[in-house]
Amino acid sequence: MKSIDKILKACKKNKAWAQAELFELYSDKMFGTCLYYSDNKSDAEDLLQDGFLHIFSNIEKFKGGNVEAWMRKVFINLALMEYRKKKLETLTIEEEDVYSDNSIFEGDIQQNADELMKLISELPTRYRIVFNLYAIEGYKHREIAEMLEITEGTSKSNLSRARDILQKKLHKLDDI
Repeated sequence: MKSIDKILKACKKNKAWAQAELFELYSDKMFGTCLYYSDNKSDAEDLLQDGFLHIFSNIEKFKGGNVEAWMRKVFINLALMEYRKKKLETLTIEEEDVYSDNSIFEGDIQQNADELMKLISELPTRYRIVFNLYAIEGYKHREIAEMLEITEGTSKSNLSRARDILQKKLHKLDDI
Protein backbone atom coordinates (compact mmCIF):
# COMPACT_ATOMS: atom_id res chain seq x y z
CA MET A 1 0.00 0.00 0.00
CA LYS A 2 1.21 3.47 -0.83
CA SER A 3 1.43 6.30 1.69
CA ILE A 4 -1.57 8.57 2.05
CA ASP A 5 0.46 11.55 0.79
CA LYS A 6 1.26 9.71 -2.47
CA ILE A 7 -2.37 8.65 -2.82
CA LEU A 8 -3.59 12.22 -2.31
CA LYS A 9 -1.08 13.63 -4.81
CA ALA A 10 -2.20 11.06 -7.37
CA CYS A 11 -5.87 11.83 -6.64
CA LYS A 12 -5.15 15.48 -7.41
CA LYS A 13 -3.96 14.25 -10.84
CA ASN A 14 -7.21 12.24 -11.28
CA LYS A 15 -5.42 8.87 -11.15
CA ALA A 16 -8.07 6.15 -10.95
CA TRP A 17 -5.86 3.78 -8.92
CA ALA A 18 -5.39 6.48 -6.27
CA GLN A 19 -9.10 7.24 -6.10
CA ALA A 20 -9.78 3.53 -5.69
CA GLU A 21 -7.22 3.28 -2.87
CA LEU A 22 -8.59 6.35 -1.09
CA PHE A 23 -12.08 4.91 -1.35
CA GLU A 24 -10.85 1.55 -0.04
CA LEU A 25 -9.07 3.19 2.90
CA TYR A 26 -11.93 5.38 4.06
CA SER A 27 -15.21 4.05 2.69
CA ASP A 28 -16.11 2.02 5.79
CA LYS A 29 -15.53 4.93 8.17
CA MET A 30 -17.31 7.39 5.91
CA PHE A 31 -20.22 4.99 5.46
CA GLY A 32 -20.60 5.00 9.24
CA THR A 33 -20.79 8.79 9.12
CA CYS A 34 -23.34 8.58 6.31
CA LEU A 35 -25.48 6.21 8.38
CA TYR A 36 -25.53 8.74 11.25
CA TYR A 37 -27.15 11.33 9.02
CA SER A 38 -29.31 9.26 6.67
CA ASP A 39 -32.83 7.94 7.06
CA ASN A 40 -31.90 4.48 5.81
CA LYS A 41 -29.08 2.37 4.38
CA SER A 42 -29.98 3.20 0.79
CA ASP A 43 -29.76 6.94 1.45
CA ALA A 44 -26.45 6.39 3.25
CA GLU A 45 -25.08 4.52 0.23
CA ASP A 46 -26.16 7.38 -2.04
CA LEU A 47 -24.52 9.88 0.29
CA LEU A 48 -21.33 7.81 0.33
CA GLN A 49 -21.14 7.86 -3.48
CA ASP A 50 -21.97 11.57 -3.69
CA GLY A 51 -19.44 12.33 -0.99
CA PHE A 52 -16.58 10.56 -2.70
CA LEU A 53 -17.46 12.19 -6.02
CA HIS A 54 -17.36 15.55 -4.26
CA ILE A 55 -14.05 14.69 -2.60
CA PHE A 56 -12.45 13.61 -5.89
CA SER A 57 -13.74 16.76 -7.60
CA ASN A 58 -12.47 19.02 -4.82
CA ILE A 59 -9.35 17.20 -3.63
CA GLU A 60 -7.20 20.19 -4.57
CA LYS A 61 -8.91 22.12 -1.74
CA PHE A 62 -7.32 19.78 0.80
CA LYS A 63 -4.19 21.63 1.90
CA GLY A 64 -2.86 19.10 4.38
CA GLY A 65 -3.60 17.93 7.87
CA ASN A 66 -5.94 15.13 8.85
CA VAL A 67 -7.51 13.86 5.63
CA GLU A 68 -10.03 11.72 7.51
CA ALA A 69 -11.34 14.74 9.45
CA TRP A 70 -11.57 16.77 6.23
CA MET A 71 -13.45 13.97 4.48
CA ARG A 72 -15.80 13.52 7.44
CA LYS A 73 -16.63 17.23 7.33
CA VAL A 74 -17.38 16.94 3.59
CA PHE A 75 -19.80 14.07 4.25
CA ILE A 76 -21.50 15.88 7.12
CA ASN A 77 -21.91 19.03 5.04
CA LEU A 78 -23.40 17.06 2.14
CA ALA A 79 -25.80 15.32 4.51
CA LEU A 80 -26.85 18.66 5.98
CA MET A 81 -27.41 20.11 2.50
CA GLU A 82 -29.64 17.13 1.71
CA TYR A 83 -31.48 17.61 4.99
CA ARG A 84 -32.08 21.30 4.22
CA LYS A 85 -33.51 20.33 0.83
CA LYS A 86 -35.88 17.87 2.46
CA LYS A 87 -36.73 20.38 5.19
CA LEU A 88 -38.43 22.53 2.60
CA GLU A 89 -41.09 19.84 2.49
CA THR A 90 -43.74 20.10 5.16
CA LEU A 91 -42.50 18.65 8.42
CA THR A 92 -45.13 16.77 10.33
CA ILE A 93 -44.68 15.87 13.93
CA GLU A 94 -46.24 12.59 14.83
CA GLU A 95 -47.82 12.40 18.25
CA GLU A 96 -45.51 9.61 19.34
CA ASP A 97 -42.45 11.75 18.58
CA VAL A 98 -43.31 14.51 21.03
CA TYR A 99 -42.87 14.10 24.76
CA SER A 100 -43.47 16.78 27.34
CA ASP A 101 -40.91 15.40 29.79
CA ASN A 102 -37.54 16.99 28.98
CA SER A 103 -35.54 14.79 31.32
CA ILE A 104 -31.81 14.47 30.83
CA PHE A 105 -30.52 11.41 29.04
CA GLU A 106 -29.06 9.55 31.98
CA GLY A 107 -28.46 6.03 33.04
CA ASP A 108 -26.16 3.22 32.50
CA ILE A 109 -26.21 2.14 28.85
CA GLN A 110 -25.54 -1.57 28.81
CA GLN A 111 -26.62 -2.11 25.22
CA ASN A 112 -23.91 -2.72 22.69
CA ALA A 113 -23.00 -0.12 20.10
CA ASP A 114 -25.07 -1.75 17.36
CA GLU A 115 -28.26 -1.60 19.43
CA LEU A 116 -27.62 2.01 20.37
CA MET A 117 -26.89 2.99 16.77
CA LYS A 118 -30.11 1.25 15.70
CA LEU A 119 -32.08 3.26 18.25
CA ILE A 120 -30.43 6.49 17.10
CA SER A 121 -31.17 5.65 13.46
CA GLU A 122 -34.86 5.25 14.35
CA LEU A 123 -35.13 8.83 15.61
CA PRO A 124 -37.08 11.26 13.43
CA THR A 125 -34.67 12.88 10.99
CA ARG A 126 -34.52 16.33 12.57
CA TYR A 127 -33.93 14.89 16.05
CA ARG A 128 -31.31 12.40 14.81
CA ILE A 129 -29.33 15.06 12.98
CA VAL A 130 -29.27 17.43 15.96
CA PHE A 131 -28.40 14.54 18.31
CA ASN A 132 -25.53 13.40 16.07
CA LEU A 133 -24.16 16.91 15.59
CA TYR A 134 -24.29 17.67 19.31
CA ALA A 135 -23.56 14.35 21.02
CA ILE A 136 -21.28 12.69 18.47
CA GLU A 137 -19.65 15.53 16.54
CA GLY A 138 -19.45 17.98 19.46
CA TYR A 139 -21.01 21.02 17.81
CA LYS A 140 -22.59 23.75 19.98
CA HIS A 141 -26.27 24.60 19.62
CA ARG A 142 -25.38 27.95 18.03
CA GLU A 143 -23.37 26.14 15.33
CA ILE A 144 -26.11 23.54 14.78
CA ALA A 145 -28.70 26.29 14.45
CA GLU A 146 -26.61 27.99 11.75
CA MET A 147 -25.97 24.74 9.86
CA LEU A 148 -29.61 23.66 9.87
CA GLU A 149 -31.05 27.16 9.52
CA ILE A 150 -33.11 26.82 12.71
CA THR A 151 -33.10 28.73 15.98
CA GLU A 152 -30.82 27.80 18.84
CA GLY A 153 -33.93 27.04 20.91
CA THR A 154 -35.18 24.62 18.27
CA SER A 155 -31.80 22.88 18.33
CA LYS A 156 -31.99 22.51 22.12
CA SER A 157 -35.58 21.33 21.93
CA ASN A 158 -34.80 18.75 19.24
CA LEU A 159 -31.87 17.43 21.28
CA SER A 160 -34.04 17.16 24.36
CA ARG A 161 -36.74 15.30 22.47
CA ALA A 162 -34.17 12.98 20.89
CA ARG A 163 -32.73 12.18 24.32
CA ASP A 164 -36.19 11.59 25.73
CA ILE A 165 -37.15 9.25 22.89
CA LEU A 166 -33.87 7.33 23.27
CA GLN A 167 -34.31 7.08 27.02
CA LYS A 168 -37.85 5.71 26.66
CA LYS A 169 -36.68 3.18 24.05
CA LEU A 170 -33.82 2.09 26.30
CA HIS A 171 -36.23 1.61 29.20
CA LYS A 172 -38.43 -0.53 26.95
CA LEU A 173 -35.40 -2.67 26.08
CA ASP A 174 -34.57 -3.03 29.77
CA ASP A 175 -38.11 -4.21 30.45
CA ILE A 176 -37.93 -6.94 27.81
